[in-house]
Amino acid sequence: MLSSISAAAGRLLISEPFMTDPNFRRSVIILTEYSEAGAMGFILNHASEFLLGDILPDLSYSEIPVFIGGPVSVNTLHFIHRCPDKIPDGIEIAEGVFWGGEFEVVKELITSYQLNADEIRFFTGYSGWTPKQLDDEIKEDSWIVANQLNIDTIFSQNEETLWREVVIGLGQRYAHIANFPENPALN
Repeated sequence: MLSSISAAAGRLLISEPFMTDPNFRRSVIILTEYSEAGAMGFILNHASEFLLGDILPDLSYSEIPVFIGGPVSVNTLHFIHRCPDKIPDGIEIAEGVFWGGEFEVVKELITSYQLNADEIRFFTGYSGWTPKQLDDEIKEDSWIVANQLNIDTIFSQNEETLWREVVIGLGQRYAHIANFPENPALN
């Protein structure tokens, strides 16, 4: 078993290097919910082709990227942030990382240039698991669970290298995985 850490809200899921599901290939997911009812989270490193202004054209500041949170309910918009002093009513999912909050306040902060892309991350859709599904996938070594979060990593603008950086950050036990090719036939 690759992962010796249990899944929980606020922890990261790192996909195994040869995952074949294109929705989760080389993904880093932050879990926002984990209970007997199932699990939910957002993929941190799959950028969409959209900026926030493409989805919400009434906002004057549209340069914030939107990420693909997962394959479930792709017509919904979600966000995490690290500025609870600016955005009230968010749910703290990890130390310094908040999920949701007052969306009208968020829109006003964006319009008035008081919120930067390194403080907030938007997602279309989410990643979801039915009861016990994620636990089974972890037992099958589809995911590595990390419990040490670096808030700067979560809000990193380097989504293309995020998976590799997070794997290396897990330590020597996992660092060699970061060098595996995406297609094992190329090895």
